[in-house]
Amino acid sequence: MAETVLLTKGRYRARIARTPEDVAKAQCLRTLAFCTNQTDCDDFDQKCSHVLIEDRRDGGRLVCCFRLLAMESGQDVTRSYSAQYYDLSAMESFDGSMVEMGRFCIHPDRSDPDILRIAWGAMTAFVDRNRVRLLFGCSSFAGTETEVYLDSFAILKDRHLAPKRWLPRVKAPHVFRFASNLKRRPDAKKAMVRMPPLLRSYLLMGGWVSDHAVVDQHMNTLHVFTGLEIGAIPPARKRLLRMLAG
Repeated sequence: MAETVLLTKGRYRARIARTPEDVAKAQCLRTLAFCTNQTDCDDFDQKCSHVLIEDRRDGGRLVCCFRLLAMESGQDVTRSYSAQYYDLSAMESFDGSMVEMGRFCIHPDRSDPDILRIAWGAMTAFVDRNRVRLLFGCSSFAGTETEVYLDSFAILKDRHLAPKRWLPRVKAPHVFRFASNLKRRPDAKKAMVRMPPLLRSYLLMGGWVSDHAVVDQHMNTLHVFTGLEIGAIPPARKRLLRMLAG
C-alpha cells in the first residue's frame, strides 16, 4: 500500500497510518501523553483514520498524533465518539460532510510550536481533500478540578458558545454547567494561559463550544464539545492554514 503523506514541512512529516503497527505507535503515544495505566485504545480506533506526525531528523520518531472519523452529514453524528458524552441531536440537521478529530496529543518531551502548526496543516489538507464542512471533537483540560480553569470557562461563556441551532445538550452524568453557573468577570490573560493549545487554535479560527464541560474521570480530564464550521473561518486565517498545508 502506498504511503499517504498529507504534508512535509522542514523536519516534520504528517501521514495517514497504513498498518496495524502504525496505529499501535499512535496508541502508545496516547498512553504516554494521557498518563493512562492501560494502553489507550477503543473500538473507534478501527473506524478512524490516524494521522501521525514524525520527526524526520530523529529517525522518524512519532511526536504527535490524532484520529479522524469522517461522516457524510449530520445524520451520522450519533456514531461519533463525542455522542457518547453529549446529546448532539441538534446537529443531525447539518447538511454537509463532517469529520471528528479525537485523541489529539503531542509527545510530552516536545515543546516545538511547529508541531501544532504542522498538525493544523495536515488537518487542513485532509479537510480540503475531502471537502469537509464541519470539524468537531472534544477539547480537554487536564484534570477534573474546575477551580483551576474558571477564567477559561468564563471566557468560553462570554465569547465562544455554540450557536443555538447546533448547541449540544447534556447527556453525561457528571458535568460542569459553566454557562449557567459561572458569574464572574474573567481575567483574559489567565484564561488564555490555561486554555488548552488545541482549543485556543479552534477559537482563533471561529470555533465554538458546548455550554457545559464533561467531567471525565476515566481520562482525568474536563472536556468541552468543540465545533468549527469551515466556511466561517476568517479569510486571513484560511490563507495561513493553506500556507501551512501547501
